[in-house]
Amino acid sequence: MTVARLCHFCLLCFITVSLIACSSKSKQVDRPIASATVNSAPTLRQTEVDGAPSYLMDVSRIPDAVPTPHTGAYKATPYTLMGVRYKPMQDGRSYREEGIASWYGTKFHGRHTANGEIYDLYAMTAAHKTLPLPTYVKVTNLENNREVIVRVNDRGPFYSDRIIDLSYAAAKRLGFAERGTARVRVEGIDPVVWQQQNNPDGRLVDAALENLPVQSGELYLQLGAFSNSEAAEQLRQRVQSMVNTSVTVTPIQQQRQTLHRVRIGPVASETEAEQLMDRLRLADLGSPTLVRAN
Repeated sequence: MTVARLCHFCLLCFITVSLIACSSKSKQVDRPIASATVNSAPTLRQTEVDGAPSYLMDVSRIPDAVPTPHTGAYKATPYTLMGVRYKPMQDGRSYREEGIASWYGTKFHGRHTANGEIYDLYAMTAAHKTLPLPTYVKVTNLENNREVIVRVNDRGPFYSDRIIDLSYAAAKRLGFAERGTARVRVEGIDPVVWQQQNNPDGRLVDAALENLPVQSGELYLQLGAFSNSEAAEQLRQRVQSMVNTSVTVTPIQQQRQTLHRVRIGPVASETEAEQLMDRLRLADLGSPTLVRAN
């Protein structure tokens, strides 16, 4: 082999190795950069050992649960677990107790809660042994006076003498996620009274009054009807930031009163509607009703 051919062969080998290395690098998948917003957190996975998520969202941007009057049946039947019989109370509005709170996270993320919802560690929810499901409560950290409002939709904690198990986000906002437990005060909330005190000009009207389905027409999800247009618009904007489907406010006349009806849609199918309903329930925006419109 001549010197020239040897040099040419070496050059070809160098180019081949370089191309293989570049090809190998090009197959690497970059990890998505998730922005720290409430509605765009990356998908979380369950873990065998409970703990905090690897992705730490800014929980200060996660709002409290909004106490909403419940129109369906409550889950408050007696049950037995680990040989202990529990008899849930039938009304949690006047509940008040002080004790130790804990939290649960990645091990249970994505699993069903006791009332059939999906646990989201970034939602403002909680588990309680005997409060009816769902119940809204205010939880105060007695060590730093931080407060949150959560929706109780699960059972627990069944360990030691702890009185409530909060979602990771709620514990983080209360300032004890790193420690694991804290002494708290838990107070039941009457959603009707809360609505009157916090939204006196935008009373949430029973959505069932306008949920009269017809035999044909496009599918919509109805969130409710408000006597105040600003309250309806606030809800529309909040929901619109979560979904791609159009969210509208429509004035209607009922019993000599103008109500502002908030609806999502039209939606393509009942399957899509159910997916939207799950997202809204996880965001503590109530339980919308599927309706058809002419």
